Amino acid sequence: MQEDSPVQNENTPDTITEQPRRARQRNRRIALGAAALVALGLGGVVVATTGDDRPAPTAVSLDAQSRAEAASRADRSDREATAPDSPSATPSASPTVSPSATASPTPTKKATAKPKATAKKAATKTTKPTAAWVNPMSGAAITSCYGQRWGTLHAGIDLALPSGTPIHAAAAGTVTKAGDAYDGYGNSVFIDHGNGYLTHYAHQSRLAVTVGQKVKAGQVIGYEGSTGDSTGPHLHFEVHQGMWNQVDPAPFMRARGVDLGC
Repeated sequence: MQEDSPVQNENTPDTITEQPRRARQRNRRIALGAAALVALGLGGVVVATTGDDRPAPTAVSLDAQSRAEAASRADRSDREATAPDSPSATPSASPTVSPSATASPTPTKKATAKPKATAKKAATKTTKPTAAWVNPMSGAAITSCYGQRWGTLHAGIDLALPSGTPIHAAAAGTVTKAGDAYDGYGNSVFIDHGNGYLTHYAHQSRLAVTVGQKVKAGQVIGYEGSTGDSTGPHLHFEVHQGMWNQVDPAPFMRARGVDLGC
């Protein structure tokens, strides 16, 4: 009788050793197939399953992983391109201001205060102050001085200019006599100067003042003539220290700044 060959069951040592090897081969074939599908652009999820009770390998989404990595690279590239410190970032062009848009500074003129208009001073006539005593007929020729003449006292000084030459008061005072005087003096004017002295102007052709009139030094009191006892037109000028007390007019007038030439 032929011996039956022993039946080898699944739990023999050879079977136990062979199963993992076959599983590994099967998983490798599955992985290679999945890689081929990814290369052909076919997406999907490859799930490896085993025919036994051992835990199946974890499902791997190859296409999703590839997409995620590509998106991550793209996102990182965008961040680096837009990052302020990134060397590849293109610096934004600084705005160029048009020359016409830039207002050129207008130099401001310094306000200068205008000088106040000074009112013109009224032109005041600077009249030369009138001397207290003046020459009664300035520029005249001396024809006779004070002193003895023809046996009698010539009590004054004779000043000659053409007839009608104005005669001036020697000093300020009041007219005490104006008209014909006796003793050959003709038309005469007497002026009291209020200091004890009087002046006498004889032989006038015409008088310009009246008795009681106040006159100033240099004021016209009449005009040269030849009235009374006269040999020609002239002014007979006398100084009285009290009425009819004649003194030499030359030193008297010289003491008061007037040179009569005698």
